[in-house]
Amino acid sequence: MIPELGHFALAMALALSVAQAVLPLIGAQRRDARLMAAAVPLAHALLLATVAGFAALVACYAINDTSVLNVVQNSHSAKPMLYKITGTWGNHEGSMVLWVTVLALCAAAVASFGRDLPSVLQARVIAVLGAISAGFLLFILTTSNPFERVWPPAPDGQGLNPLLQDIGLALHPPLLYMGYVGTAVTFAFAIAALIEGRVDAAWGAWVRPWALASWAFLTLGIAVGSWWAYYELGWGGYWFWDPVENASLMPWLAATALLHSAIVVEKRGALKIWTVLLALLAFALSMLGTFLVRSGVLNSVHAFAADPARGVFILAMLAFYVGGAFALFAWRAPSMVPQGVFAPLSREGALVLNNLLLCCLCAVVLVGTLYPLFLDLLTDRLISVGPPFFNIASLPLALPLVAAMAAGPLMPWKRAELWPVLQRLWWAALVALAAFLLALALAGYRFWPALGFAAGAWLIAGAAADIVERIALFRLPLAAALARARGLPRAAWGAAIAHAGVGVTALGIAGMGLATETLIALKPGESTRFAGYEWRLDQVRDYQGPNWTARRAEITLLQDGREVMTMSPQRRFFPIGRTTTTEASIRTNFLRDLYAVLGEERDGSAVLRLHHNPLAPWIWFGGIIMAIGAGISLSDRRVRIAAPARKPAVAQAA
Repeated sequence: MIPELGHFALAMALALSVAQAVLPLIGAQRRDARLMAAAVPLAHALLLATVAGFAALVACYAINDTSVLNVVQNSHSAKPMLYKITGTWGNHEGSMVLWVTVLALCAAAVASFGRDLPSVLQARVIAVLGAISAGFLLFILTTSNPFERVWPPAPDGQGLNPLLQDIGLALHPPLLYMGYVGTAVTFAFAIAALIEGRVDAAWGAWVRPWALASWAFLTLGIAVGSWWAYYELGWGGYWFWDPVENASLMPWLAATALLHSAIVVEKRGALKIWTVLLALLAFALSMLGTFLVRSGVLNSVHAFAADPARGVFILAMLAFYVGGAFALFAWRAPSMVPQGVFAPLSREGALVLNNLLLCCLCAVVLVGTLYPLFLDLLTDRLISVGPPFFNIASLPLALPLVAAMAAGPLMPWKRAELWPVLQRLWWAALVALAAFLLALALAGYRFWPALGFAAGAWLIAGAAADIVERIALFRLPLAAALARARGLPRAAWGAAIAHAGVGVTALGIAGMGLATETLIALKPGESTRFAGYEWRLDQVRDYQGPNWTARRAEITLLQDGREVMTMSPQRRFFPIGRTTTTEASIRTNFLRDLYAVLGEERDGSAVLRLHHNPLAPWIWFGGIIMAIGAGISLSDRRVRIAAPARKPAVAQAA
């Protein structure tokens, strides 16, 4: 009965989403207050229907209802309850139900907290979100029904992919989807503005918090996914330019550019056309990522197995939503007269440079990800575009981007002079130079890691210089400077913290450039020296888990003959699905990771791969710091809800 209720709830949600897409849009066109007012209750009703459908699917997983095909394919009675629940979105069908639920939640949030929005704009935004929901709900009901029955019921399930039975993958999809859906909201605001043919400072203020929230969730989602790959897959690295990783990186780059561009629209009334274009691009890249992951065109350890019918449907949605949006943009953009004239050397100019470099980086990732697919399609040649291409192509773009990130916030609006900015950053430049020289000496004159340390130090010192300049720390008495610090808007603190978080991540990446590893076979009782420790293999024994068995190596690390820590890497075998996974053992002191992976046993010896990864935890700490900075900015009421009053349309046109 529960599956039928869930299926009915999704069908009801489809009907409500169609009504939400049509009625408010007609009302906004006719200026019919009653039809526009229908947007709010329809958004709330759609949320209730999608939540009911998602709750029904969670219930099917919780009770292990093996009459539901989706449960049979992705769960098992022996699986721990936590992973039964998280397995709901650990598959294609369940993840799409989660997607539409989050999308309905955002539409309801626009309906509930958008009371300050003009009624016409709010109605159009909610209508566009309803149209997007309708497309995804139709996709679910026609090609990806999560409540499809199987008869006779299976005796038990086949189990979830063992790689996904992990807390990291339990958190990664919801965080990432919150980011993706956030780009759908900014997309809806852009479409509403294009329909009206009007973008102003008030519109920029309304878009900015959604862009900020989307960026924060994307940052956390990518960080958690990278962390999972680091400790779960046993590769010993943090990012491998995997196509599915790139699918989430591209909308993050576009969302970063959108966030900065929206600030210019809000503060200066400039870059309107550019901001609308970025809002469309961010959502387009989110849709493209959905297509790549679910169409079956990519082979990846964390891509969903999919059939061509699903890929064709998503491709059709991509053409409809994105193609229609860009057609509307081409029609309306010429009527949006650029305003807010500024000199190239100004804060606006720095943000334009920032956006251009981010978009170029996004283009590099896009080309590197899609080129093998097109080459295979056209010539039947299979090639792989890997880290060498991405590293070489992105580095010339990343370096000026890092330089501009520290200098941009210190520039005044409209017009700036270079020398005063350099005077404020001289000590940050000294810090970066000292970091470069110190790293060069300690790292054996390895240039690129030293350059990474300099970039991280430059960003952190530049963020500190921004706060120092704002509170006039060395130009006013300390008490006065502290008073100014207390009165400084939280948005300013959040921006500086987020920029510093980028610097922390840069330091972590630079530290990984100094990582070392070794591969060795040891018998119990034997030892080897690595990374300043003696690694002694004590034993390799069997271990029983809740739904798996494992071979676990017990390793003791000694320093000067004294035992300092133990490590226990494993190879787990899941009888259900007959899959073997690697469980790395990691010991960290937050300045470095000691990382051990257990390989196959040969002739009584255990093959161990050992890594020493300096500053590795800083990569993910930096992501958390970035998201915290975004959260602090969102806590500023002026960012979250305040917007300048819209000028009358007649005055705007004049």
